[in-house]
Amino acid sequence: MSTIELSTIALITGANRGLGLATATALARTGATVIIAGRDFEAASAAAEGLVAQGLRAEPLELDVASPTSVAAGAAAVESRHGRLDILVNNAGILPEATSETEHEFVDLGAFARTFETNVLGVATVTEKFLPLLRRSDAGRIVNVSSTMGSLRDQTDENSPYYSSVVPAYQASKAAVNSMTIGLSKQLAGTRLKVTSVCPGWVQTDLAPGNREHAPTTAEEAARVVVTAATLPAHAASGTFIDSAGPVAW
Repeated sequence: MSTIELSTIALITGANRGLGLATATALARTGATVIIAGRDFEAASAAAEGLVAQGLRAEPLELDVASPTSVAAGAAAVESRHGRLDILVNNAGILPEATSETEHEFVDLGAFARTFETNVLGVATVTEKFLPLLRRSDAGRIVNVSSTMGSLRDQTDENSPYYSSVVPAYQASKAAVNSMTIGLSKQLAGTRLKVTSVCPGWVQTDLAPGNREHAPTTAEEAARVVVTAATLPAHAASGTFIDSAGPVAW
């Protein structure tokens, strides 16, 4: 794992638990100052205090990715504290379809709207508001936490382990995030900024019922691919989609 300069500032959304907290912890252990961003300020504060107790650099930030006002306030706070941002991890995500009890033919429309509000519009809003701070970095990195479940190839490949999975809102939201990664990489071509989509795998988190009991990957293991994307060297390609094994088909 790469060692980050002590001055590196990293912000992780949805970072008070699960993969977000594991990623924040891993980045902090490399010397970065991590900003634990979450809707619940008390939870974010408790998570940050836990890292500080380990001798790591961490601070909380109240940030609701589904609220443009909250995101703008968060960006203003980071600018005031640090003047720039070096790493942005768009980790916050939801999967309400997993617990939907609404009768529907194909998709719970309410769950679809909530999913896109957080998983897609949230990523777009956070990226848009924090880009000016990332442009001030010597080597800005943006990591979009996606999923192979959003891969169009895997959804149509009968040999894929994801072929039988049908969660339309979640899969469509991750396909949209992947598309944004490609578009942003084009927009940032010629700059020092790089953007990457990552699939952390099936992780032991609270994203969906049964994950903690049946998922094969711990949050700490999953965080490794996120950190890899967050610390890409200058020569690395931007606009890619990777998991722990390497490139993932779009």
